Amino acid sequence: MKNYRELVSEVTRLLDEFQEDKQCIDNFTQDAAKDLKNHSSADQKFIIDTLYGCIMSKKLLDVVVNIFYMHHGQILFRVDRNLFIVVCYLAMFHLEDLGLEHFSRIIKSLDISKMHKFLSFFFNVSNLTTHIQREWSHIYDAAVVDNNWITPLLRWCSEIEVLLDQLARKMGRGNLPKKSPRKNTEPREFDLTRPKARPLPAPEVIPQQDKSKPAITTHRSPKEPEILDEMRQRNRQKALKVLNEANSQQFSCANPQKSEKTQNVISKILQSNDAELKFDQLYTSGSPATKKTNSLPVRLNTTAILREGALYNRQLEEELQRYERLSQGASVPSAYLQWQKEMKEKDLQEELAELERRRLEGRISHEEAVLARERVLERNHHKAQQTKEETEHLMRKYAEKRLKDEKEMRELVQQVADGHKNSKAAKAKLQEIKQRIVKEVSEQSRELLSQALEDAQAELSRKMELIRQIRAFETVSLVRQNLVDNTETAGHDLMCEMSLVELRERLALLRESEQCELEDRRQRIFQEKQLKEQLLLEQLDNIALRRSLAEHAASRSQEEKRMRNELREAVSRDERVLALQKTLEQKQQERQKRKTEKNSVKKNEQVLPLTVKTSLKKQVLEEQHWQELERNLEQHIHGALEQSPKKNGAGQNHRRVF
Repeated sequence: MKNYRELVSEVTRLLDEFQEDKQCIDNFTQDAAKDLKNHSSADQKFIIDTLYGCIMSKKLLDVVVNIFYMHHGQILFRVDRNLFIVVCYLAMFHLEDLGLEHFSRIIKSLDISKMHKFLSFFFNVSNLTTHIQREWSHIYDAAVVDNNWITPLLRWCSEIEVLLDQLARKMGRGNLPKKSPRKNTEPREFDLTRPKARPLPAPEVIPQQDKSKPAITTHRSPKEPEILDEMRQRNRQKALKVLNEANSQQFSCANPQKSEKTQNVISKILQSNDAELKFDQLYTSGSPATKKTNSLPVRLNTTAILREGALYNRQLEEELQRYERLSQGASVPSAYLQWQKEMKEKDLQEELAELERRRLEGRISHEEAVLARERVLERNHHKAQQTKEETEHLMRKYAEKRLKDEKEMRELVQQVADGHKNSKAAKAKLQEIKQRIVKEVSEQSRELLSQALEDAQAELSRKMELIRQIRAFETVSLVRQNLVDNTETAGHDLMCEMSLVELRERLALLRESEQCELEDRRQRIFQEKQLKEQLLLEQLDNIALRRSLAEHAASRSQEEKRMRNELREAVSRDERVLALQKTLEQKQQERQKRKTEKNSVKKNEQVLPLTVKTSLKKQVLEEQHWQELERNLEQHIHGALEQSPKKNGAGQNHRRVF
């Protein structure tokens, strides 16, 4: 890195191009690195690191530069602000890395007077410990500011003073007058009179021909641009009219009065709420129940109601299917099936008639399309024939005009040839005209030169005055006031561009439409809720009906069971039944006795011989035989119980009915 001045100027230029609110620092540094390919790798690293550090530490550096411009801003330009930022960054963060020697070379390569002012301000102990430290403490912690920046800069103040003395001596030497070098004698050629150059022969005069007349063309300019201009003017007038109406009339969004439709809706809602009130109604608990039940009602939720309703509906469908199967299995079909068959045949006939009608309509539309296409072809053929005849007529006219033009051209050539014969007189006359023109042109050129000189002087004075005003404006801080008109657009020439007032109006309309959609959705939800409640009520009615039918069926089954029990008790009092029961009890006692004997035999089985075991087996077989006899006896008794009611006589007819 030899030419520090170029490197610092490159960093300053990149800082001028960087826009913090529109560009990303990483993308900007990458693009800058691509543009620095002609520099060496060390120079590129120095430029990128310095640029990145200046942007990242912008708050700290702006504090120092702003205070510096507050003290010395009257004699410095705002253009040099980024230069001071770069020097301040190098002094704060890279002074120890660079060393005093390299830092001195960088400073000496720049403007000496500016660097002397800035370094003398920045490395002043009073400035560092008062203004700069106080402003830095607002950004970072006071301890961090003191340890990282104030203490190292104060340690370098003594060595920087040596650099400031060198800069001051260099500035002093720059003001002394320089000795002019001695000039050596240079030989010159003799100033001899040179012969005049021979004049060139006068050029032959080229006769000027008359300008030909412009050809008559059959091309006509299209009417579309004129139509577009008229439409543009009409649209502009409409827009101005709408703008005047919007400025003169009150906005609908700011109208506090409710519309007639809203008032009607509010009145209907109030009337419905008043109708639901029942202040004059007499509430009674009703007459007391004659037959009280201990069963309490069970409150069902929506899921239980729908589940029970689905169960009953499924049972009803199964019953209907069973009835249909029974009706299909019958020998003679019912009237309903006959009516259903007739309706199906009628629907099939109507469907076939509709299909035939659609097919015929399609055929008719196809024929109409073919006829229309033939008419279009005939019309196009007629137009083409007319165009062909018009083209032939125009070609004949063009040929006649071409012959006429050729005849006129031959006459013009003949006239020009005749004019060439009198060329000598024409040359002399032309020479006089040229001399007169040259004299007039020379006079006019002198006047124009004097006028141009005066204009240049005036332009130079105007530029000097403009430069002076620009420098004065740079030294004075500008206070910018942005006056915003809410009824005007930003002027970006976009299709969707609108003013702030129009935006507010559109937002109000959008909120109104959203409110309408919300009301519609609420109404739809309310209707769905009512339908659901109606469905639940219907399901509850159906459930209550089914439950009442089930209760009646249960009561009937209980009554049947009671009657059946009474019948069994009457049957059990029959003599033959009692005798059979007595016999059954005896057999059971005998079986129980044999069982006890068997258990005692099993206990003594280990002591008995093999012969005894064989006898026990025989006893077991006999016991099994007796058990089978008992079972047969029980079956006989049950059969007698079932047949006995039929023999009790006419006194038990009510039991037979059950």
